[in-house]
Amino acid sequence: MGVSSPSSADSSLDFLEIRREIEAVLEGFLTEKADAAIAACLPGDVALLMRDFVSSGGKRIRPLLCVIGWYAAEGRGDTGPVIRAAASLEMSHASALVHDDIMDASDTRRGQPTVHRAVAARHADRLDAEEFGRNVAILIGDVAFAWSAEMLHNAGLAPDRLVAALRVVDRMRTGVGYGQYLDLLAQGRPTEDCEAALKIVRHKTALYTCESPLHLGAALAGAEARHFAALTAYAVPLGEAFQLRDDLLGVFGEVETTGKPCLDDLRSGKHTVLLALALQRGDPGQRTALELLVGNPALAEDDAALVRGILTTTGARDEVEHMIGVRREQAQRALDEAGFPPIATDALRRIAELATERKS
Repeated sequence: MGVSSPSSADSSLDFLEIRREIEAVLEGFLTEKADAAIAACLPGDVALLMRDFVSSGGKRIRPLLCVIGWYAAEGRGDTGPVIRAAASLEMSHASALVHDDIMDASDTRRGQPTVHRAVAARHADRLDAEEFGRNVAILIGDVAFAWSAEMLHNAGLAPDRLVAALRVVDRMRTGVGYGQYLDLLAQGRPTEDCEAALKIVRHKTALYTCESPLHLGAALAGAEARHFAALTAYAVPLGEAFQLRDDLLGVFGEVETTGKPCLDDLRSGKHTVLLALALQRGDPGQRTALELLVGNPALAEDDAALVRGILTTTGARDEVEHMIGVRREQAQRALDEAGFPPIATDALRRIAELATERKS
């Protein structure tokens, strides 16, 4: 299995085909895990729950960037191992999302019940159904994390490429852990500090979502230092723009677009650049309203509408849109100087537009 290298007459990567390849690897792996568990008289529902979660949607941006990173570093030959290594990123991300939804007490993800809610619903006859659901989801997330490592180790990589890949993945896992910790520290206590919010963005999204997947793909191609540096110059501003867009969608987006209610970020008191700017620019009454309402777990839609109004009238929403545009342009300019093969440059330009386009 592997994405065929485009011919000279077809210089564009087929994103849809790459996603299909990634999903086929994930489906096959999780089906195999469920069958093996059942054969060993173990519960097959651990793998089946993860399979349902993974197949429920998602942009597959991380594995897609991994494949593009391989092309950017002038990868040659069979793409099968690259696809399998890229799929391991999606498994790792699924693990993180399961745990993230528990920490955020989220009810839905991608328009479906979160794993802890789905488990609780399956075992509604238990007196401790909610606690049971959370505990099982923690375990499922842990197992998925272990499976992501297994997928990478068994991707069929040459020993030197596996060592290089593990360096990237180890850094990614540590970085996103610190990013999540910083996020939790700031949650429920939003301030005017934009730099603190951007620090969270850089660890949780720029490094995790953009830079590390690109670096992983490059490592699989035996990249040189110049490839990694050029990919970082592109990935950091793009990752920031991607998260800034996500923060806007978390407040102003429609559930049909985001798959999550647009009250979750406000109820949890997520510390974002959007909120920091509104606190900076608001008058005393607006700041008081934000401090009272944001972070209230029982925030009602009427009060959320008031918050959205403040985020708009203070100019915070427009400023974040401007910041997204600036960073998207920085990423695009970085490609002008990168010297990547045209097929990779074209793909990265398309990703920059897709990841930051306005959807609300």
